[in-house]
Amino acid sequence: MKNIKILFVCSRNKWRSLTAEKIFHGFNDYDVRSAGTEDNARIKVSNGHIGWADLIFVMEKKHLRRLQAKFGDMTSSKKVICLDISDDYQFMDDELIAILKSRVSEYIQVPE
Repeated sequence: MKNIKILFVCSRNKWRSLTAEKIFHGFNDYDVRSAGTEDNARIKVSNGHIGWADLIFVMEKKHLRRLQAKFGDMTSSKKVICLDISDDYQFMDDELIAILKSRVSEYIQVPE
């Protein structure tokens, strides 16, 4: 079975999506990347990211709207899931990790 390619998206790709990338990378052979929707993002989400991903997790509904606005047709054929995690956490925050694992576990296997 091929590795599942997972993309995590937040605003600036500094805390939430980067934390998700770090905790899921290499687990269960997942291929994981992260990106941000804003111009000043550490890594800005691109056509390449959307085309590459099998599964896209966004942190907030606004991220989903931004992806649909910018990449419209490409996102319509993808499974995009909103995790509903607000921008209240720092990188690798214990509470953020717990929330990420809990919400993502409804869709894929997560590390203990």
